[in-house]
Amino acid sequence: QVQLVESGGGLVQAGGSLTLSCTLSGITNSLYNLAWVRQAPGKERSLVAAINWSGFKTHYADSVRGRFTVSRDNPKNQMYLHMNNLKPGDTAVYYCAARGDYASLKYEFWGQGTQVTVSS
Repeated sequence: QVQLVESGGGLVQAGGSLTLSCTLSGITNSLYNLAWVRQAPGKERSLVAAINWSGFKTHYADSVRGRFTVSRDNPKNQMYLHMNNLKPGDTAVYYCAARGDYASLKYEFWGQGTQVTVSS
């Protein structure tokens, strides 16, 4: 059974930093794309960042490029999202997703999400 568990969310002031982690289990190999997706209150889910199986190819939404960094550690079955210079507009539930189309929302497996709240 595939499971994705996010951690690291919380409340932070604007300009601050947070690092989210996603721990994967139940997937037998690491040859799959991963992504971070967020959903703000009253809005649809949107892609934040994606990373390919090797970690050498990454994609970012325009709104976070230059502030967020996605990475993965395949031996540890983990993915990370380092978020710097956070803005109130980054407030959302952040989900990790596994095995899908690279820079899209079409992913097979999803975590339960972790809340990130940025105060002004």
